[in-house]
Amino acid sequence: MSRLVDWLDRRTGLQHLLREALGEAIPGGARLAYVFGSGLLLVFLSQVITGVFLALYYVPSADHAHVTVAYMVKEVASGSFLRSLHAYGSSAMIIVVLLHVAQTLIYGSYKGAREILWMAGCVLFALVLGMAFTGYLLPWDQKAYFATAVGTNILGEVPLIGEWLQRLVRGGADMGTLTVSRFFVAHVFLIPGAIFAFVGLHVFLFRKAGPAGPPSVEAGRQRTELFYPRQLLMDVGFAVTIMVCLGAIAWMWPAELGPEANPADTRFLPRPEWYYVPVFQWLKYWKGSSAVVGIVIIPAIVAVFFVGLPFFDRSPERAPSKRPVTVGAFVAVLLSLALLGVLSVVEDRRDPAIAEQLAAQREVDRQFTAEPFEPEESPASLKTAKAALADPATARGKAIYEAQSCDACHGDAGQGTPGASALIGLAAKYPADELQRVLKIPTQEMTDGGMMPVDISDDDLRVLVAYVNALR
Repeated sequence: MSRLVDWLDRRTGLQHLLREALGEAIPGGARLAYVFGSGLLLVFLSQVITGVFLALYYVPSADHAHVTVAYMVKEVASGSFLRSLHAYGSSAMIIVVLLHVAQTLIYGSYKGAREILWMAGCVLFALVLGMAFTGYLLPWDQKAYFATAVGTNILGEVPLIGEWLQRLVRGGADMGTLTVSRFFVAHVFLIPGAIFAFVGLHVFLFRKAGPAGPPSVEAGRQRTELFYPRQLLMDVGFAVTIMVCLGAIAWMWPAELGPEANPADTRFLPRPEWYYVPVFQWLKYWKGSSAVVGIVIIPAIVAVFFVGLPFFDRSPERAPSKRPVTVGAFVAVLLSLALLGVLSVVEDRRDPAIAEQLAAQREVDRQFTAEPFEPEESPASLKTAKAALADPATARGKAIYEAQSCDACHGDAGQGTPGASALIGLAAKYPADELQRVLKIPTQEMTDGGMMPVDISDDDLRVLVAYVNALR
């Protein structure tokens, strides 16, 4: 083994790299406050590994995204565990990056020729948020679709380029396959590549500037300790703790998957993941012409002060007690975000209608997750419908079917969607004249399900029924 190590060292300089990495001097000695950067890197690597396994089964299209995720969760060995580990890992990244930012800011570690290091960290913070946002849509279930629709609508409020940005992100005016594919490319290729690049830059700049040490000058002068072994053991211990906790949560509370997205469902109430709930609540207070102020101007001002903090706070003082403005502003922002999140939950619980709808949505998600997997099949009605188009009456009926937006709820060929039942076999249940009557005057059960009366001429209604009959 020693000969092998020597052989590798002569060709790679491995031992020199290890000495450089493990022999870093830490002013003031090893501390638990320094473990967040290493923990964040390990969680990111966990996300990459689990994401690769999930990508082996995933198809980034509106037609197949949901069913491939359902297949992973319900059929693939340990698929539910891997997806849960990946889903909870995104929350862990947000938590750890917030702790890392808080430790850096409270310790004043952005001072002393560390401006570029701080800005690189800010970019990494934004990239982590971007990873969470782009990954949330990929399951293409109800909550993912509508929450992402709200998020992309925010882009439309940006002056001058808002509509262009929205179309760029969505791939068009509406959300569909192009949206899924663009989010997939951003989530799997673009953002992870940028994260790897900025992690390398961040580590390089950190080693160039050296550890800042504790905020107290006296504590920093007490002793200097090498990174190995105590700080390394602390970093490894923190990383292992995170992974054990994530594994336990993913095993005991698997991430749920709701029904496939149905854009025609007007009753669904979108709610984002917990880390975007404060933003969701903040948007409620800015309506009409004032939306630009709350959605663009105020966040831009906060971002400028946050990223430019090393240039605004030029004092060499690092003790938190002697920097009340900076530390106080940071704490105030965190408390404000927490308050917005609490207000959102309280408002939902106080409104009986909203609380009932949200509870119903959670129950639907639980039921869908517990149901056995149903393979996606090419419905026979597609072939039947194509053959029926040779008849002019049914061809005209199909045009009316699409013009009345029946396909939005019942599917392109009447195969049904999560929001409405299938029309296949309806002719065996209702004679033609009875079906015409039901379409004009829906039953109470149909009305409760969202069915509206079909208000067209008798001749158009006749050919529409002919088309529905062809779907049997």
